[in-house]
Amino acid sequence: MKLPRITTTLLNLGTRFGLRSSQPQGQGVSLYYSTAPTLRKPWNSLSGLYRRISPLGDPKVSIVPILDQWISEGQTVSKPPLLDIIKELRRFKRYTHALEVSVWMTDKRYFDLSFRDVAIRLDLIAKVHGIEEAEKYFNNIPMKLRGIEVYSALLNCYAYVHVKDVEKAEAVMQKIRDLGLDRTPLAFNVLLNLYYQTGNHEKLDALMHEMEEKGIKFDLFTYGIRLSAYAATSDVEGIDKVLQKMESNPENVLNWTIYAVAANGYKKAGIEEKTLEMLKKAEGLVNSTRRSKAFEFLLTQYASIGKKDEVIRLWELYKKKEKIYNRGYISVLTSLLKLDDIESAEEIFEDWEARELTYDIRIPNFLIGYYCRKGLLEKAETLVNRVILKGEKPDAKAYNHLATGYILINQLEKAVEAMNEAISACRPRWKPRQENFAACLEYLKGKGDVEGAVEFLELLRNKDIISVDAHDRLLKYINDSESSSHALNVLEEGGVAENGKTTEFLEPEEDSFNYKPSSSNFDTDSENF
Repeated sequence: MKLPRITTTLLNLGTRFGLRSSQPQGQGVSLYYSTAPTLRKPWNSLSGLYRRISPLGDPKVSIVPILDQWISEGQTVSKPPLLDIIKELRRFKRYTHALEVSVWMTDKRYFDLSFRDVAIRLDLIAKVHGIEEAEKYFNNIPMKLRGIEVYSALLNCYAYVHVKDVEKAEAVMQKIRDLGLDRTPLAFNVLLNLYYQTGNHEKLDALMHEMEEKGIKFDLFTYGIRLSAYAATSDVEGIDKVLQKMESNPENVLNWTIYAVAANGYKKAGIEEKTLEMLKKAEGLVNSTRRSKAFEFLLTQYASIGKKDEVIRLWELYKKKEKIYNRGYISVLTSLLKLDDIESAEEIFEDWEARELTYDIRIPNFLIGYYCRKGLLEKAETLVNRVILKGEKPDAKAYNHLATGYILINQLEKAVEAMNEAISACRPRWKPRQENFAACLEYLKGKGDVEGAVEFLELLRNKDIISVDAHDRLLKYINDSESSSHALNVLEEGGVAENGKTTEFLEPEEDSFNYKPSSSNFDTDSENF
């Protein structure tokens, strides 16, 4: 069974790294934001160092010379601020640079590593160099530093880094049991989520039963995974049961995310009334912590059940409560386009342009794609020209949208021009709509422009958009004037259909919501981590 898409709206797991717990001992795990405000520690003496590091976003450019220069200038460093820098880099998914700081901290400054530091480094190595290197690092960790933090980090690597390896994850979990470290929900939650992600609901139930037998209290994350599993199968009775348990437990401090999961489950089951009820409950629990992400998600969800008035209302509230950046505009713009409210979407776009934020080509692309799908090619062309006049460059997706529109209204000469622009602007191995380039090839062949068709094929091959085999098949097809096949059929016969598949980028990533710790055990943008 294919599970629903899991979004990047992730909450954090792991009190071993200083996260709050629903457990009295302070050792449990909660993926949910607390209702209490969390303040980031003020930057101290190393804020200047971070300002030097921050602009270097390319992971291929090492930041070690900057760290060394800082010391050569007579500046001092202590361990806590360096950990803050690592945390901040991880928050922005700059894992390579975070790992460089971690290694520099011990190799150049000789700071000792805590259990937590070792666990974070293990997680970073897995992200940057892969699971095999992480295993090598783990095998060299002294036994005295192999606490629950480190074993849980290794478990997390098997559960969420690249390949979900159930067998190895279970082996690590057994080691945790053997060492008597299975006293909190922490590791259980990682494995529970792996079972959920792999659709193994029987093992999920068995592991929760084990927790009950051992007297390990479920935290909100545990309940959240169980709720997501019920939502994945549209098990309304199960969703109701979990919600009742959570809401009846005074130790559980619920927040908007749990109701977002429930709303997604009810929506899948087609129960609009309960979906709306859950979204309203979620909205009522949004507080100052990560309020933007909550608003952005809720905008898309109100749109998904056709509630235009709620989208407009929440957008107005969002503008009053928060400073809005590109991500917020993407959420409301795509929501309005889903509702076919092009007038409101155009007003939002005008507002975005007027604010002169960092130019994000995705934002005009949403409108360009919509215009093209609706046959409004003049508007699409005008917007592409507007992007150019602003000194920006339309990307491959913009031109691919145009090609789609031209094909729909049978302006194939323009479609070929647009596809040529798209291919020229794209990165290698880009996956445009294969129907688009097949239609272009068909048109060029049909009008006898074999030379143009061959040049078009070479463009596709040079960018590795099609395989060598597909190129050869299509070349043979172009030169065979008596062939009754179609270019698209030739592609499919060559087994390269997947090469050309693409997705129309109408929905933002938050279109659905489920619980997923991902690497957030040791990751990321938590204000508490």
